[in-house]
Amino acid sequence: MHVFVTGGTGQTGPAIVTELIGSGHRVTGLARSDAAAERLDALGAGVVRGSLEDLDSLRAGATSADGVVHMAMATDFDDVEGMTRREVNAIRELGEALGETGRPLLTTSGTLVLRPGQVSSESDSSDPDSIGQLRIPGEQACLALATKGVRAIVVRLAPTVHGPRDHGFIPMLIAAARRTGVSAYVGDGSNRWPAVHRLDAANLYRLALERSPGGRVVHGVGEPAVAFRAIAEKIGEKLNLPVRSVDPEQAPAHFGNPFMAAVFGTDAPASSGETQRLLGWKPNNRTLLDDLEYGDYLDVEG
Repeated sequence: MHVFVTGGTGQTGPAIVTELIGSGHRVTGLARSDAAAERLDALGAGVVRGSLEDLDSLRAGATSADGVVHMAMATDFDDVEGMTRREVNAIRELGEALGETGRPLLTTSGTLVLRPGQVSSESDSSDPDSIGQLRIPGEQACLALATKGVRAIVVRLAPTVHGPRDHGFIPMLIAAARRTGVSAYVGDGSNRWPAVHRLDAANLYRLALERSPGGRVVHGVGEPAVAFRAIAEKIGEKLNLPVRSVDPEQAPAHFGNPFMAAVFGTDAPASSGETQRLLGWKPNNRTLLDDLEYGDYLDVEG
């Protein structure tokens, strides 16, 4: 299969490109810079120059491919409405290019779109009041394409996709601990996060591309519920820092802003049982706590 990938040089994208190529697929990636194009070339992928705002480049990449994996998102928290609009426009453009062909389109969301406080499954609906609500319009735009001849699939990733050179939530948590001299959790720290190793996530994308029916949501969750206090305790142990609770009012000052405080305080467990049964997916790489123990998270000051 010839697969067009957006976000192929981001955090999880290179692992997906490598997984696809290693399984015999041909990959072309979207690149908005010379550096991104060089990285795709080094991974063994072809290159389409352009960006998410350049709908012509998206259409060209998707039209020439047998399927699309859409990972990229132009993050701009100063303009959330514009960011969401660009995401929906990109998904619709990719869908139009694939329309009435039965070809697959995988788009990316996160389990934080779900209602907090319960172990959410793939069949649970997204919650308009969730902390990840900005991804909901993209989910809806993708799933709507299933009625237009596209094999449309939403991949909801755990909030932490961990592994080498992670630059997501866990490094932000480590940076806050280094900055303040305390590894903190909110309240009693019993809130739970799902997690998935990057290599397991990459394997999931390939299996979903190859096997998933259209109109489905799949969950990239290797561990359904890691207690946040355990994450903070492991960071404190590795950095030789005290581990303490902060109350919700103190959390924005410790973690840097109200949004990050809310993210780190949310209870958002999620399961992937349906996904594993549907696709035969078996996450088997390091756990999050093992990655904090043995990975590269503490190698570089951040």
